[in-house]
Amino acid sequence: MGNPISVFSPGGKTADPLSRIRQQAEELEGVFLNTLMKEMFSSIDTEGSFGGGFAEETWRGMQAEQFAASMAETGGIGLADALVADLIALQEAAQIQPTNNMGANN
Repeated sequence: MGNPISVFSPGGKTADPLSRIRQQAEELEGVFLNTLMKEMFSSIDTEGSFGGGFAEETWRGMQAEQFAASMAETGGIGLADALVADLIALQEAAQIQPTNNMGANN
């Protein structure tokens, strides 16, 4: 029996399912870390350092994005690892469940 997980790339070719799941988990961890970083930066008093204002707010947002992306790419906080295991289990359960339901109805 082959790999039960099937993931299709935009070109119509089957992509490596595990690497696709890993990529999605890392992206979600990056989004989480970005939100966390933005909240952390929002608590910094900027009046004394750069004067505040729209430009600094924009720069802080970009800085938070870069920090979060860098953290996620280098292993993050372990959220992606936990998500990969859960996503694989969910996909396997989704593929098994229709078979079990069909047998129960007959």
